[in-house]
Amino acid sequence: MKQDMVDRIKNDPDFLQLTRVRSKFAWTLTIIMLVIYFGFVLVIAFDPALLGTPLSEGSVTTVGIPVGVGVIISAFILTGIYVRRANGEFDALTAKIKAKAKGE
Repeated sequence: MKQDMVDRIKNDPDFLQLTRVRSKFAWTLTIIMLVIYFGFVLVIAFDPALLGTPLSEGSVTTVGIPVGVGVIISAFILTGIYVRRANGEFDALTAKIKAKAKGE
């Protein structure tokens, strides 16, 4: 009985669409985060003076501090974007799939 339901779900066009769209979206956000993070690391590696430049004359705070904070904040923003879409579009598709699997 359970294997029959699993097979029904795996062959459901809505399930296939959900996995395809969710995977593509997750990979897109992952690539964006990797570009941001490794871009920051590469600037540190190849042009540390750029991030070591003071924000203003006589300032102790360098350009690297707000840029580093921006890297961290971008992770929160991208996570929020994923959660918002997951709670909307992806949850609605999941509920539809579950209802069809139960025969409703």
